[in-house]
Amino acid sequence: MNMSGNLTDPCTPVDRDRQVASAVVYGLVLVVGLPLNTLSLWILLRSHGFRSPCAVLMVNLAVSDLLLALSLPLRVYFYATLKWPFGAATCTAAIVLFRVNIRTSSIFITLISVDRMVALVFPLRSRSLRTSACALKCCAVVWILISILCIPEIMKLYGSLKQCSRASCFEVKTPGKDSIFALSQAIFLLILLLVNIVSTVVVIITLRKRPSADAAKVNNKMNVILIFVINMLVFTIFFLPFTLRLLLYNENNGKHIPALVCLASVNCCLDPLIYYFSLDSFWQDKGKKQTDAGTHSLSRTMEMS
Repeated sequence: MNMSGNLTDPCTPVDRDRQVASAVVYGLVLVVGLPLNTLSLWILLRSHGFRSPCAVLMVNLAVSDLLLALSLPLRVYFYATLKWPFGAATCTAAIVLFRVNIRTSSIFITLISVDRMVALVFPLRSRSLRTSACALKCCAVVWILISILCIPEIMKLYGSLKQCSRASCFEVKTPGKDSIFALSQAIFLLILLLVNIVSTVVVIITLRKRPSADAAKVNNKMNVILIFVINMLVFTIFFLPFTLRLLLYNENNGKHIPALVCLASVNCCLDPLIYYFSLDSFWQDKGKKQTDAGTHSLSRTMEMS
């Protein structure tokens, strides 16, 4: 190891306990998340395609989680061996895949919540807006914008990894203005969390105000609420701790970030619960149609969940 660069070495050492814990958690997420998201994506594409806006959003969420799961073998290898023979470019790609997953997953989950809320509150007026074409355009914009925003991070990460005095990965610090990226991401995630909270409250209030005869058109009101709750759990358990830590981030207090990154990666295992929550509807053939417009809007939202 080149000790002369210790003062500016961006790669930090890993203690034994965190090394073992990280290897175990990432390994479990890989074993559970990879097959679940692969199966979810296959079922969504095979049984539902892009026939509804919610199906489009679900497919993109599954793709985002699958990309994260595919990068986890590299994390497992690093934390199991504390060796990195794959070079700075590969490490940069693996780190960026995680960051892309956090950002795109949070956006797609929020869009799904908003789509459900609009379908329930404005079932007829929203039909012209809630189309597959519109959802595809929104998803394309999300992927393009997130990819563009990642370019400066990719350059800084790659430069920092090239400066490491030892072969390392996932424990790199990017100096200086990286705190701006951290603060921006934290504020962005908090805004998305607020949107999810508002959507959940609006749906609960709307369902409580519905008369019993009208509510009968909704297959299961509790299912609708619980699916919103799952979305909120993803944010509060996996995204919120990471977000709050980013708000306090600086180069000297970032030692807990890797542990929260590890926790945040578990979100790709919980997201398939949204798809499987109504199992019969999830497996339902895409040819089945409903005649009532209000029931159609909400039930299609539920069945794609």
